Amino acid sequence: MSEKFLLLSCCAPCSCAVISKLAEAKEKFAVVFYNPNIRPYEEYEKRREENQRLCEKYGVPFISLEYDNERWCELAKGLENLPERDKRCSICFEMRLKRVMEYAKNNGYKAVASVLGVSRYKDINQVNLAAEQASLQTGVPYLQIEGRKGGMQELRNKLIKELNLYSQDYCGCKPRHVKE
Repeated sequence: MSEKFLLLSCCAPCSCAVISKLAEAKEKFAVVFYNPNIRPYEEYEKRREENQRLCEKYGVPFISLEYDNERWCELAKGLENLPERDKRCSICFEMRLKRVMEYAKNNGYKAVASVLGVSRYKDINQVNLAAEQASLQTGVPYLQIEGRKGGMQELRNKLIKELNLYSQDYCGCKPRHVKE
């Protein structure tokens, strides 16, 4: 990759294997945490702090952007009861990727990648389509990074246990145990 880029991380468990591999390869990147979809705020704080701890372990710069849950709620209005992988996720991905791409553009980063599609609950194609839209709007390229295949899932599971990473049981906007 060789050009300086940002990696949008939703949580430490989803990003640990990717961060580990990129750091090992001595890539020039920083992790950015922009997740205004996460509720309640205490949960957001736990995930942000765990991301920061993970980055410190690997010596990777960590950037935390604003918590704009009010804006996220406005964009998701009327879509609250849709299941994961539906329109709410597309809107959420595009909002977050666009904001990170704007940050990248204004701060000397050449591209953006993400781990938004690492979870088995997410559709990687939906993430990539949202990234394509955000890229068209900002002019910042999107780097597709593999986080599931080629031993990445196994590495992820190993690191979660080894590093005792805080693992949540829902994406952010809606706990899975809430009936949809």
